[in-house]
Amino acid sequence: MLSGMLTISLLFGAAFAAQSSPTVVCVAGQCLEGFTNTTIGATLSASGAATSLLLLPGQYTSSTNPSLLHDLLTSSSASISASPGFEANTSLPLNLALQPGVAVYPQANYSGQATFAQLPSTPSNSTSKISPGSLAVASNVWVALSGSSNDRVIFWDSVPDVSQLPSGASGLSQLLDIQSSACSPPCAGAGVCSASGTCTCPPGFNGTSCETCSPGFFGPTCQACPADCATCDDGMTGTGRCLEPLIKNAPSTCNCLNGVCGSDGSCTCNAGWTTGTNGTACAKCDTGFFLNSDGNCEVCGLGCTQCADGSGDCISCKSGFTQNANDRTQCIATQATTSTGTVCPDGSFSNGTACQPCSPLCQTCSGPTSNDCIICGAGKYSLNGNCVGTDGNGVCDGSSLVADNNKHNCDACPSKCTTCKYPSFNVASTIDQVQCTGCLPGFVLSQGKCVDSCPSGTFLDPKDNVTCTACDSSCSSCAGSATFCLTCANNQLASNGKCVASCPSNTFSSSGQCITCHPDCATCSGSSFNQCSSCPADRPVLTNGRCLPTCSKSQYFDKTSSSCQSCDASCSSCSGAGPGNCLACSNSNHILRGGTCAPATCSGGSSVVSGLGICLSDLVVVPPASGTSAGSPLPSITGIDTPIAPSSNTVVKRPLQWWEILLMALGCAFIFVLFLMCWRRRMRKRRAAATANFAAAKNLDHSKSWRYRLARFGERLFGHRKGQRWMMPKETEDIRLEKLRAAEEARYDPALEKMRVAEDVRHDRDMAKLRESSLRHDREMEKLIGSYEYTRAGSSRAPSPLPSLRDYDSDRHSYKASNKGSGAERGRTTNDLLAEESLYSQVTGQPRRAPEPRQPVRNAADLLPSRFSNTTYSSWLTPDPPSQPMAHAAPTPAQEYARSVTQLAQADPPPQRGAYWLQPTSTGGSRNPFLR
Repeated sequence: MLSGMLTISLLFGAAFAAQSSPTVVCVAGQCLEGFTNTTIGATLSASGAATSLLLLPGQYTSSTNPSLLHDLLTSSSASISASPGFEANTSLPLNLALQPGVAVYPQANYSGQATFAQLPSTPSNSTSKISPGSLAVASNVWVALSGSSNDRVIFWDSVPDVSQLPSGASGLSQLLDIQSSACSPPCAGAGVCSASGTCTCPPGFNGTSCETCSPGFFGPTCQACPADCATCDDGMTGTGRCLEPLIKNAPSTCNCLNGVCGSDGSCTCNAGWTTGTNGTACAKCDTGFFLNSDGNCEVCGLGCTQCADGSGDCISCKSGFTQNANDRTQCIATQATTSTGTVCPDGSFSNGTACQPCSPLCQTCSGPTSNDCIICGAGKYSLNGNCVGTDGNGVCDGSSLVADNNKHNCDACPSKCTTCKYPSFNVASTIDQVQCTGCLPGFVLSQGKCVDSCPSGTFLDPKDNVTCTACDSSCSSCAGSATFCLTCANNQLASNGKCVASCPSNTFSSSGQCITCHPDCATCSGSSFNQCSSCPADRPVLTNGRCLPTCSKSQYFDKTSSSCQSCDASCSSCSGAGPGNCLACSNSNHILRGGTCAPATCSGGSSVVSGLGICLSDLVVVPPASGTSAGSPLPSITGIDTPIAPSSNTVVKRPLQWWEILLMALGCAFIFVLFLMCWRRRMRKRRAAATANFAAAKNLDHSKSWRYRLARFGERLFGHRKGQRWMMPKETEDIRLEKLRAAEEARYDPALEKMRVAEDVRHDRDMAKLRESSLRHDREMEKLIGSYEYTRAGSSRAPSPLPSLRDYDSDRHSYKASNKGSGAERGRTTNDLLAEESLYSQVTGQPRRAPEPRQPVRNAADLLPSRFSNTTYSSWLTPDPPSQPMAHAAPTPAQEYARSVTQLAQADPPPQRGAYWLQPTSTGGSRNPFLR
């Protein structure tokens, strides 16, 4: 009992000594009054308030309890003062959280003046010394510290008391690294993960993870290429050697082709070149030169002022010269003669009366001075009408042209050369021996020629960036110097400019070279950052070819297996295996005790503060209510443990239970199914209504008749087989055609519109022909009827009372019914009717006393096209054959006519039924007497 009281007294005395006045420390939902040295969070105060409050990290709203905290949060005069690493304002809701980084407190329980190290924006290899008593780590941030064993210890959570860490994490003294865990995939070694989850790359780096160098940067640190290089060997594994020097005053910068650009933008052409017809400077050969097959301007032949490109044939000659018939590239001088016809020898010219010697500079001439030379003398060459000498390199005096011993003229250098010379000039030198000594910008000099780049086995001499120099014999290719090998001979490997038998560590072999690994790797199989084979100490975790600085939060790095292993279930983060190496606890009601997670014994109704790993009661020393301590009792502050009074318009929101969410989901599903059923029912009714309308329009609706209902009732009562079911009457041809037309219109295609219009036009044309045929038929029938009008001798006679040939019923059924009489009449045919006696004889019983009427029967074949055409005749009008043919006399002409018509009608093929087949219709009665 005494020991307990003594402990309480000591704690109270220490707290009181550290802070003479009590403080109210709050988290959302609870406040404690007492003595504390804790400084983490922010201090909240307001004018007129009984006391200020120390707010621990968390979220605060306008409805946060207790009432004391609520009153200060909602006060209009509230002010807040944040500790290092925190940012806060008085606007609600208030989210009081540590900024990305780590706050180091010199004492346990987050006491003392904190030092805040924020998340860096650029990678840094520097370390800083610390002496922590407790650590506050921001969310999604991990911190690498080193202790007495110089091992890296990764912290993901805040540590309220460093002394409670496991032994392997004791003696923390150095801050090694701070990084965010928000980036996926993690950043490369050069990148820095920001709190927003993106990798921030330093200058020169590129890529989503900052894994490569930007163009124009090289090496592990991505430094810039040399300033005088247009391109260099860049990239993470590049050497930075200059591949293409920076070209100043290139011909293309001043619209020039074979010349040098000046600082003022003008172009100075090489000798023999001038401005082209398209305006490009130095693009064509000057007067007196022609373009040869090598692309060079070459001087024209002797005595020629203009010659053709390609061949060099002379187009025009100088005055006093004529084109050489044997060599069209030259012009020869007219032979000099005196007035008396004397021919002057070589070395002389005619002054009219006599031959005079030429100038000593001339071999042949047309006058006394050196300007009159046709061919210059020995060692002299023609240049702009003058004979000039040369230097030891064959360059004509006062120019950049070189001597041509064959043409005795000064000729131009090759096209890309600014200067040229003969290696050893003499009278036997030829123009093809000329070598360049200077090149236009952008070209390099290799073996006396100006080329685009140095050939294999040579390198560009950095002294002048023009001359290509041969590599050392040990190198297949080199750069910068003859001995800095890029590739080696004898199957050796080039490593850092030297030829070796095998690649050293931190390099890999590729194309005869030893290429440096990515900076994230210790050894590798390729140049990428995900081709690592082993990892350095600062990035020890090898995962999927990448070297990472740490394992995930719930894992630790095992040096023995060089792999990540899972922490114990009681640990949210750890430094080793087992429950005794926890750095933070996974259970929110446990706290760290010597590296082990133990249940928290919070007093005063408090709980473990989220994110801090310590009880609220452990941060505040509350003196006992009674006792003999020297401290004065705590002042009474109202509202410190009183909840806020709920207002009438306050709606208390609570999270939904799982069964409530399930019921809501089932209700939504039921409503959806019900809606689907209603919609389907409505659609079926609409389809049924459309079907009924169609049946009514086509006169197909039999469902309302008593016969239909009786048949359906019988089927339901007695059953039926599929083949015996009562069928609807077969639809007529008109209905079938209407359905076909409706189906065709439903499949309407704009491409078929023209076909339909053409078909309508054809139908109209056929109908017109049909009407015309009908009219012609009527006219012929009128003529036929008129042929039966005759007169008796001495008196007129009325028209013949003979019945019409077509006096049948309107349809076949009525016609056949008329033939179904009784006795002999049922078997009578058309021929029998035609062979009967006249109506007069039948009525009076007396034979005809007058002569037989004339019968102007024409050929039946002539009547067929109009009387029985293919469009009007139908086999359904043909009467059925008699069941018992009656015996009669020899057929009359009328019977022969009727028989021939019947036979031809039966022999005709049935009419073609197209899309617009016409149903034959009755054309009315006929007055043809031969039908009866």
